[in-house]
Amino acid sequence: MNRGTAEPQNRETGIPRGRVNEVARLFLRLGASSFGGPAAHIALMQDEVVRKRGWLSTASFLDALSASNVIPGPNSTELAMHVGHQRAGARGLIVAGVCFILPSALLVCALAAGYARYASVPDVGHIFYGIKPVVIAIVAVAVWTLGRTTMTAVAPALVAAGALVLLAAGVHELFVLAVSGAAALVASGTRQSFGAFAVSALATVAPASGASFSLGLMFLLFLKTGAVLFGSGYVLLAFLRADFVERLGWLTEQQLLDAIAVGQLTPGPVSTTATFIGYLLGGPFGALVATVGIFMPAFVFVALTRPLVDRVRRSARMAALLDGINAGSLAMMVFVLAQLARSAVVDGLTLAIAIVALLAIARFRVNSVWLMAGGAAVAWIARSS
Repeated sequence: MNRGTAEPQNRETGIPRGRVNEVARLFLRLGASSFGGPAAHIALMQDEVVRKRGWLSTASFLDALSASNVIPGPNSTELAMHVGHQRAGARGLIVAGVCFILPSALLVCALAAGYARYASVPDVGHIFYGIKPVVIAIVAVAVWTLGRTTMTAVAPALVAAGALVLLAAGVHELFVLAVSGAAALVASGTRQSFGAFAVSALATVAPASGASFSLGLMFLLFLKTGAVLFGSGYVLLAFLRADFVERLGWLTEQQLLDAIAVGQLTPGPVSTTATFIGYLLGGPFGALVATVGIFMPAFVFVALTRPLVDRVRRSARMAALLDGINAGSLAMMVFVLAQLARSAVVDGLTLAIAIVALLAIARFRVNSVWLMAGGAAVAWIARSS
C-alpha cells in the first residue's frame, strides 16, 4: 500500500485526517493576517476549513464553535485548537493553537520593545493619544452588541445590574462572576449544587496591594485570567485593570490603554495584549511568561472538554450558569469601559475622535485598524501643529 494515499478517518466528522504540517501552515497564515477581532477570525476559519479545504462540514464547524463558547478562554484561539484536533489529532490541537498565537505574539513583542524605548517621544505620544478614544469606541460597540444578545430576558438583565452594583462597591471581579452564575442557576429553578464553581472563585489569586513585581506572581495572574475569561475577549480589560493597575500599581491607566490599542492593531488573538504587558514589566522573558500564562488554560480546557462537548452543551445547568456568567462579564465590561473612558477621552478632540469612530463602526462597519490609523493621524497633525 502506498502510505501517502490512505489517511485515517476522523470518527467525529467522517472526513480523512490530515497532516500536522498543513495545520501549521494554515494557522500561521491566519495568525499573521486575521485582523478584526474574534468574529472576523471565526469567519475566516470557516471560509478556509469548510468552504475552501473541506476539512470540516458546516455542522462540525458549528459544533467546534459551540464548544469554544462553553469554556473560558479566547474563543477564536480555542476554535483553532478544535479545528486542529479534528484535522490532525492531539498534535494538531497544539500546533494549531501555537501557530495561531505565535505571529501576533512576536509582532506585539516587537511593538512593545519600540514602545518601551520611544513612548516618551512626543510624536509617539501624540499617536497613542489619538488611538485611545478609538479603542474606547471599539469596546463600546462590543458591549452594545453583546448586550443585545445577552440581555434577552429579565433575569440576565437583573443579574447584570446586580453585578454592576457589586463592582461599584469594590467586590472582587471573580466573586462577582461566581455570584452571577449562581443567581442565574437560582433564577432558572435549578437546585443542584454549584459548589465547584464557587470553589474555583475562592481559589482566586488575590495579590496584596502594592506587592513588588515578580515573574512568578505575574504568571499566576495571567494564568488566573486565562482560566476565567468567559464572554468577549474584552472582559480581559476588567481583570487587567483590577490586578495590574488598581491592586498592584504595576501599570498606569495610560499604559493599559496603550496595551489594548496594540492588541487591536495586530492580527490574531486580542489576548496577546498580555504579551505587551509582560514585555513592559519583565522584558522579552516577561513577554514569554505572560503569553504562556494567558493561553495555557485554553489548551488544557480544549483538551479536557473535547470528549464532553455534547453533554456539556446540552446541560440545562451549564446553560443557565453560562447565561449568568455572560451577564456578569457584560457588567464588568461596562464598568471598566466607564473607568477607561475617563483616561482616553480628555478633551474636545478625543471626544470627537471617539464619536466619529463609534458611528463608523456601528453604522458603516469600518475596520477598526483603519479607524485607529485615522485617529492617530488626526491627533498627530493636531498636536504637532
